[in-house]
Amino acid sequence: MPHSSFLAEVRDAVTPRATLLVVGVIALQLLFIASYVGALHDPKPRDVPFGVVAPQAAAGQAVGRLEQLPGSPLDPRALPNAAAARTRLNHRDIDAALIIDPRGSTDTLLVASGGGRVLSTTLTALVTTLEKSERRTIRTIDVIPSAPHDPNGLSSFYLVIGWCVGGYLGAAALAISAGAKPSNPTRAAIRLAVMALVAITGGLGGALIAGPILDALPGGTAALWGLGTLIIFAVGAATLALQGVFGTIGIGLVILLVVILGNPSAGGALPPPLLPPFWKAIGPALPPGAGTWSTRSIAYFDDNAMTGPLLVLSAWAVAGAAITLAAATVRRRATATQPP
Repeated sequence: MPHSSFLAEVRDAVTPRATLLVVGVIALQLLFIASYVGALHDPKPRDVPFGVVAPQAAAGQAVGRLEQLPGSPLDPRALPNAAAARTRLNHRDIDAALIIDPRGSTDTLLVASGGGRVLSTTLTALVTTLEKSERRTIRTIDVIPSAPHDPNGLSSFYLVIGWCVGGYLGAAALAISAGAKPSNPTRAAIRLAVMALVAITGGLGGALIAGPILDALPGGTAALWGLGTLIIFAVGAATLALQGVFGTIGIGLVILLVVILGNPSAGGALPPPLLPPFWKAIGPALPPGAGTWSTRSIAYFDDNAMTGPLLVLSAWAVAGAAITLAAATVRRRATATQPP
């Protein structure tokens, strides 16, 4: 009897639903480890947009030589002059530029550590090695340096992570308080409205902390506020949508998309050119990647190259809101057609 009583207690304590949830947690845990280690363990530059400034004949030779490097670390293109190189850097069309001096033995490398210090350091080391093989030297100029209180260029990434966490935790709290699946479109609309208020508040708070309070990021506070609001609402709306369709399991799906897939591919710890191909490809389509790119553009690149990322975030917000309302409508109709 004691043995059967113990088994009964086990069955009561660990229901089939709880077992499935625990298995799901273990799967997410292993995916988390695999994604972060897989994306970040072996950084190598791959097809980094790279400018070359030199007289026409020398530029062609230099571009050809850089294109033939093993592993294709650089994607070189000839530029007419140093001013064009600086403009392309500011517009985020290239990540570095080599200005070759045909009359001397010292060339100039332009980098932008505001886009990620790891990348600028990697490119400096690579070009230094190449120059030594040609018996030349370089001097490095950081034309868009990271802020003094953001030496590694990671504050933008951490800010976006905080905004994303606010988005999915805020939506999860709204769902858990009264059932993951909203019972009708009105309730779904109310949750979306509350999520918008959460986004406005969290966006402002994050912008103030990273900007005026801690002085970690330059750039306009209003622009960061608007971006933070969009990021929080996009992630929150996506969370409400997945909860509306899948119930509590939707929270796990959000963690899979935003945390397990989104954070390692966001270009924060390692800028996109240093990520493996899979992570480099998916990063721009997920909120952490689009948000990190946009935050750096606001902070360091005069708001340039933000159209694509803002469209991505807007798509997440609009699709999340539409699916949330549609799921609630379908659920209400299904409930109405059930016999009493």
